[in-house]
Amino acid sequence: TMASPALLMRVVASAYSVAEKAATIVRNVMSAGDLGIVEKAGPNDLQTKADRLVQMSICASLARKFPKVTIIGEEELSNDDVTEDLIEDGHCEEILKKPCPAQYTGIKEEELVIWVDPLDGTKEYTEGLLDHVTVLIGIAYGGKAIAGVINQPYFNYEAGADAMLGRTIWGVLGIGAFGFELTEAPAGKHIIVTTRSHSSTLVNECISALNPDTVIRVGGAGNKIIQLIEGKASAYVFASPGCKKWDTCAPEAILHAVGGKITDICGNSFHYNKDVKHMNSAGVLATLRNYDYYASRIPNTVKQSLVP
Repeated sequence: TMASPALLMRVVASAYSVAEKAATIVRNVMSAGDLGIVEKAGPNDLQTKADRLVQMSICASLARKFPKVTIIGEEELSNDDVTEDLIEDGHCEEILKKPCPAQYTGIKEEELVIWVDPLDGTKEYTEGLLDHVTVLIGIAYGGKAIAGVINQPYFNYEAGADAMLGRTIWGVLGIGAFGFELTEAPAGKHIIVTTRSHSSTLVNECISALNPDTVIRVGGAGNKIIQLIEGKASAYVFASPGCKKWDTCAPEAILHAVGGKITDICGNSFHYNKDVKHMNSAGVLATLRNYDYYASRIPNTVKQSLVP
């Protein structure tokens, strides 16, 4: 008889279906027309009805299946209002068929931390830049991001009415990442992807020092990592606080699963233990390849301004 799949693979398989449900909620809120926008810390820090419903759906669905896992979501919400129609009970069979990497087979529920960004790129969502939007579910063990799911609810939305809308990318360290075509950025080109709505003198000073051929400004950390793994950008550079653990956990796992690297601007790894502070105070530096090239060119003045 087949041994039942390891906990990690069951969590990832469920997270996959939970993320697809989340995407449906995101699209439904948008097509219903009332986004229910609330300003949190200011005009660039927004929350919509989609952020709220999606977080409730993801957290409640995963908590019901894996009650001892720690789940940390971006929005401060009570779980009392979760209605049954928000619960997703399914899982992706394809993921359960893959063998769990040996180093993760003995993991217990209470050792996992799941970081959830229900709607990464909220500002872009409210402005109709729909391809920037992602749903992020990152899975951490021993403080490291080891698996992740990124759903892009509006992938393909410009391809016409009969195009399949949305896609789910997933990855596990030691297995790889799936749901997209891994592509390297053009050789010898320095294409930097950075923030669209959180720019600053420091952010721009850091980018100029890297002497880029092109700078792409887009919303969402999930979206920026997708630019790297699909070869549209060679480095993701953000010399500023502002990014949080739920922004980087899922993208980090997927990037690392295909041999890329992400750190803060000073070169330190991120930690994802449940009691870690949420802010990535020293920004983000990520690449699919040639990490050292970019890391070595970050000015010391920039590093000194950003204390981890």
